Amino acid sequence: MVENSDPKPYTVIVISLQEWPMSTEIQDIITFVSAHEPFGDLPEDEISRLCGEIEVSYFQAGTQILHFGAGIDSLFMIRSGSVEVFRRTGELYNRLEPGHVFGQMGILMNGHVRYPVRALEDSLIYRIPGEIFLDLCEKYGEFGDYFEVNEHSTLQQVVLHQADDNDMTTVRVRDIVQREPVYLDADATVHECAQKMTEQRVSSVVVFDQVGDHEDRDGDAVHLPAGIVTDRDLRMRVIAEALPYDTPLRDIMSTDLITVGHDAYVYEAMLLMLRHNVHHLPLVRRHQVTAVVALSDIVRHDSQNSLLLVRGILAQESVDGLIELSSQVASVMARMYREGANSHMIGTAMSVIGRSFKQRLLQLAEESLGPPPVPYCFLALGSMAREEQLLVTDQDNALILSPDYREDEHGEYFKALADFVCDGLNACGYTYCDGGIMASNPKYRLTLQGWKQQFSDWIENPDPQALLNASIFFDLSGVDGKIAWAEQLTRFIVNKSKKNKPFLAALARNALNRTPPLGFFKDFVVEKDGRQRYSLNLKRRGTAPMVDVIRVHALAEGSLAQNSFDRLEDIADSDLLPKGKRDELSDALEYLSMVRIRQQVIAIESGEEADNTLEPEKLSGKERRGLKEAFQVLSSAQKFLKFRYTANTRM
Repeated sequence: MVENSDPKPYTVIVISLQEWPMSTEIQDIITFVSAHEPFGDLPEDEISRLCGEIEVSYFQAGTQILHFGAGIDSLFMIRSGSVEVFRRTGELYNRLEPGHVFGQMGILMNGHVRYPVRALEDSLIYRIPGEIFLDLCEKYGEFGDYFEVNEHSTLQQVVLHQADDNDMTTVRVRDIVQREPVYLDADATVHECAQKMTEQRVSSVVVFDQVGDHEDRDGDAVHLPAGIVTDRDLRMRVIAEALPYDTPLRDIMSTDLITVGHDAYVYEAMLLMLRHNVHHLPLVRRHQVTAVVALSDIVRHDSQNSLLLVRGILAQESVDGLIELSSQVASVMARMYREGANSHMIGTAMSVIGRSFKQRLLQLAEESLGPPPVPYCFLALGSMAREEQLLVTDQDNALILSPDYREDEHGEYFKALADFVCDGLNACGYTYCDGGIMASNPKYRLTLQGWKQQFSDWIENPDPQALLNASIFFDLSGVDGKIAWAEQLTRFIVNKSKKNKPFLAALARNALNRTPPLGFFKDFVVEKDGRQRYSLNLKRRGTAPMVDVIRVHALAEGSLAQNSFDRLEDIADSDLLPKGKRDELSDALEYLSMVRIRQQVIAIESGEEADNTLEPEKLSGKERRGLKEAFQVLSSAQKFLKFRYTANTRM
């Protein structure tokens, strides 16, 4: 709770328009209030009436302006200075600057302060009488609509409202499982397992070690999961292999268990299933399995079909079958959007779908060409590696080859494999990269040591081309093959980048090349020519530069994360960003991403070609405010890079 110990404010003047009709100060107040939403849309006489009743108060830095639970009868508007808004627990909630208002929810709901407010700097505050504020809300619908939200910024309002509307982010996965887990000892036979599964009407059995030496804090025996056996395991590993029915479960169970926490949300379980292509997830609490959630549980709970599409992709027997399935990708994203998924969920699902196409194409390539002569790792680069892929995307990929690779012996095979996959991806809607950043390009088929040398050169000699490569290649993940090589390469890149201040400084400067489309007066700057003449490109001028900014901070922190939201989590407790800026960046990226997703969904549902553009004139007033706020956050973040990262600055 914010303490109620600060001195009372110093009221410097009370102005009445009726008493000083020609006052320069009053005209200045009218000009200021009219310049800020939503007051500028009110009739002139209403603005004059409002300003005639304003009380002007001065608060010293550190002074408490509003105390939680106190009575409130005024709307507050910041003329100069800045304030901090807190939750009732004392946690910082928001920072507001000149032109922002606060206190509206207290007036609209119960006449008591909901969020304490304190002056961050010496601040001049306009106090608008509550009765006038309520009268204007009643008389003017758009004015009232603007204030029917709480003290969150527009970005926070949208992000929080979206989370509230999506039960995948509020429903625990344990709540959709209707049965207890079924256990068997690792020495039990497959015959006993099949009988048990039939009796219990389940599709999986958790296999445990002997429990004698394991107890929980209450002294009860703990079932330590050693593996899992599913109906698929029985079909593929027992029946297909003609194993005897007395085969012990330890010989056929899946031991690389993918588990999820007992308190995890539905969407977390869904994303794990997508990433690892598994159909059963044990729920674990204190090392003990409390339940097993199956694919059917999630499908039954939620109608999203991204999981089913992934299953379909991996089951296809030909490239033609994959091409046919690719037509469903757009509808999956549209359904997820309509059912309330956030950008992280949508980006992850779309990226996993794209990875699944790559995985199946690699399998089909090996079936056609024969097994690879040496091991390899197929890499996803860019948005797919970050799990931020949407509909309008090209393919960026590469190959890490075994140290035993010899061009004269193995080159022809891997050229054929890369061509097969890249051609197949193009046929499935993942178009060829204009810059040729694909495994079909021999420049991007290297051994692990070769890749380390390549990244060392880019980091130690950050010329413009190297920095352009950094914006793509520095986001990478393994799709198939020796995935550990991709992880080793990521650790190498991060460790080398973190120690190289000149490179981080150059990368920071490069992140300023794509600026948000805001003019001097914070108006949108639209494209002047071309097919999208009066539009904004949300990727080129919004999400892409935001990702660039976040990547610089993540590399400086030594974060191994690829996803931009995960990177922000990694730098949350560092001193790289001023307090509160991490949440601003997260909200702004979420808002820009969701607007971009919405525009693509609208296009595909209208039978049009999806792209990354929008026309500001077609947005509502609230949507334009949110977009401007997001772009302003990006602009501020880019300006911060200018002095935070220099070759001579301590980091």
